[in-house]
Amino acid sequence: AMVLSVNTSDGVFSALRNLTKSTSYLAKTNNELSSGFKVGSAKDDAATFSIAQQLRGEVHGLNAVKNSLDRAISTADVASAAGEVISALLIELKEKAVAAKDPGLDDTSRAALNVDFAQLRDQISNIVATASFGGTNIINDSGASITAITDTKGNGTITVPSQDLSVGGPNVTVSDTQTILTAAGAIAAVDAIETSIANVNSALSEIGSGADSFASSREFADLLSDTTEVGIGNLVDSNIASARANQIAGELRQALGIHTLSIANGAKYSILSLFRE
Repeated sequence: AMVLSVNTSDGVFSALRNLTKSTSYLAKTNNELSSGFKVGSAKDDAATFSIAQQLRGEVHGLNAVKNSLDRAISTADVASAAGEVISALLIELKEKAVAAKDPGLDDTSRAALNVDFAQLRDQISNIVATASFGGTNIINDSGASITAITDTKGNGTITVPSQDLSVGGPNVTVSDTQTILTAAGAIAAVDAIETSIANVNSALSEIGSGADSFASSREFADLLSDTTEVGIGNLVDSNIASARANQIAGELRQALGIHTLSIANGAKYSILSLFRE
């Protein structure tokens, strides 16, 4: 037989528990819709949140990799552009030196050629001195190289070694005092220039190869970062359509819970009918 009591009621307690669950469920769904995350904190899903945080750390590490590669690419581009200009200047120098080799040339003409020769030679020095990006110049005599990190732990690297293109250096063997004032001097200058052109082209090839490696690594870092971001989204982002449907269902369950609790509370007052005449 049903026991009627004004002190306790199983029906009220059961309705209250269900209402509490419905209210909690609805609050979670509302938060999911407002934040856009189904897992916005560890309390939502500790394991998934932990994985997402680790992946976010990877994305931030990849940002550092991309910054390093961007710097390296720019430095290599500056060095390559400068090397191309130097190669063109060496070709002009050769033209002047070959002209000065002419044994029938008078001293005045050869002196005029030498003035042009010296100006072109000095332009090479000026270009070498200014071919710097971010404080790194790999074509002067500093011995600096370009190094970029390629992984999020900073262990993997790509390096383009120094390519000294200074006048009188290991690649541009024309000295800073070289002249073409005599036929013999012009002959020696041509030999040095031809060697220099070959050396500079080799150095440019080395720089270009390194720049390609930087660019390929940068492209891969972008791809890896985008893929990781998508993976994080799959783990923690809310499905808005599904969340909205859950919100509607939660509101209905909450309304039904309130109604059920009202009915359960009303049952206690039915005791009063036992005392009516």
